[in-house]
Amino acid sequence: MKFELSGPPGADVVLVSAGLGGLASFWAPQIAELQPRFRILRFDQRGTGANREALPEPYSITHMADDMAEVMASAGVSRAHILGHALGGIAALECARRHPARVGRLVLVNAWAKADRHTETCFDIRLGILGSQGEAAYVRAQPLFLHTAPYLSAHADQVAEEAARGIAGFQGEATIRARIAALRAFDIRADLPRIAHPALVAAARDDLLVPWTASQELARGLPNGRLWLAEHGGHAFTVEDPVPFNAALRHFLED
Repeated sequence: MKFELSGPPGADVVLVSAGLGGLASFWAPQIAELQPRFRILRFDQRGTGANREALPEPYSITHMADDMAEVMASAGVSRAHILGHALGGIAALECARRHPARVGRLVLVNAWAKADRHTETCFDIRLGILGSQGEAAYVRAQPLFLHTAPYLSAHADQVAEEAARGIAGFQGEATIRARIAALRAFDIRADLPRIAHPALVAAARDDLLVPWTASQELARGLPNGRLWLAEHGGHAFTVEDPVPFNAALRHFLED
């Protein structure tokens, strides 16, 4: 798989793991914050972006976790902290379960131990749009689940440009369906007590897609989990208002 490792030689490594979109560029505000102090290992998830290819069948979160371990090995990294968003967060949990020695600290943003029924409903709606109206409509609807209304209003031109790029580089209907099926099948609740890595579990109270209470339950289930909440910013609060989260992230990784 294609990847990029950058940052100060000899520094700790942070592997960034995006959500359903799969692109490492999602983490741009956090990479800019961490780059002076940490090495950043970034890659587009299998089936997306620079690593677009057909996925194994049946596809699972285990494949994503093993891809993380493979990227670390290819980069010559024995262990990394993992910063994961939603789908990327549950893949980070699976990596910690399957490859515990490769994982340092976990930062799990809008993640879950098992998908909430509300989240399932949101994915039903999104897949309905994809099936009935096509890829372009699916991509244009996506910001409604990611961002808050004030943000979308204030950044309308930027959002439109991002949608155009998303349509041009869409990962494909088969891939998106396989990735959603994988996240819906994931359930790590029984094994949470065995994942002892220090974990910062972050969420926004106004997230439309993933209730912040899913993060609360996840933090409670992890032996060394701590919950951090943003008051606003939606599912993409790390993009909408990155400054408070970046400060908490840096403090957690440097602690």
